Amino acid sequence: MWKVLGFIQKHLVWSVPVCMVAGIMVGALVDPAALKALIIPLTFLMVYPMMINLQVQEVFSGGDYKVQLVTQLMNFGIVPFFAFGMGKVFFADQPLVSLGLLLASLLPTSGMTISWTGFARGNISAAVKMTVIGLILGSVATPFYAKWLMGAVVEIPLASIFRQIVIIVFLPMLLGFVTRVSLIRVVGERQYHRNLKRKFPAFSTLGVLGIVFVAMALKAKDIIANPMVLLSFLLPLAILYAVNFLLSTIIGKLFFNRGDAIALVYGTVMRNLSIALAIAMTAFGNEQGSEIALIIAMAYIIQVQAAAWYVRFTGRIFGPVLEVNPSLTHSASH
Repeated sequence: MWKVLGFIQKHLVWSVPVCMVAGIMVGALVDPAALKALIIPLTFLMVYPMMINLQVQEVFSGGDYKVQLVTQLMNFGIVPFFAFGMGKVFFADQPLVSLGLLLASLLPTSGMTISWTGFARGNISAAVKMTVIGLILGSVATPFYAKWLMGAVVEIPLASIFRQIVIIVFLPMLLGFVTRVSLIRVVGERQYHRNLKRKFPAFSTLGVLGIVFVAMALKAKDIIANPMVLLSFLLPLAILYAVNFLLSTIIGKLFFNRGDAIALVYGTVMRNLSIALAIAMTAFGNEQGSEIALIIAMAYIIQVQAAAWYVRFTGRIFGPVLEVNPSLTHSASH
């Protein structure tokens, strides 16, 4: 089972499209209305496991204030407004799609922010803080940004969004903290980090794929009537991610060391698409939520591919990791 879950998680770039196609096929063949009952449990399955490994206490360790500040300035002062502008250009007559693009840009960092930073040999401690800070700020700010930028063309249910954020972000965050503390007490910290910690994200992946499947099934008839609609999302998403990667790379190279620069890139480019999907599917009703969710689901394909390719070119962009020779360090101390 773990091998299957691990395989699915590592190959999200293929798993997501497969679930999208499966959802469209099911929605075309049978009435998908019964699937609506799965939205809340799938949302919980998607968010709760990722919260178990979230180390909120890391925020208070300090020491990298500059990169943390610049990261959040980009996350909330640049990226959402660029996404809003992209929505205006590409989806002027599709306000719900524009809102989906905005939601995808408003919730920075995911658990993969930490993973990709580690793969690229960046500052993992900084990435952990970015993940926690970005998640909390994004959860609080999203309803206000959505109302401010899209409230004129889409009815933004502020109370409903806040209620859903409490249910799908802060409640799982609390339960995740209790779960982690309880597990460490039972099995010990060493056993938890060695065997249990890496298993939880795989369950989140199942929740993601389930939500994508349901969203596609609910919109299947509309998609089949206009099959080019999904492909039309790829270009604006590609531009959004490309500009984000370029901007964060330039700022990282100019102002930060290698480790902090890599954390900055993944702390600003990776978006918490899982929570964006959850908000779309729970706060806006099934019909609107499914339409908003379409572009968020497509963003997974671009995000995973882009993050993986960026790791491959990290050495060329930021240079190799400087390994410290222990013998030289020992000599220097004498």
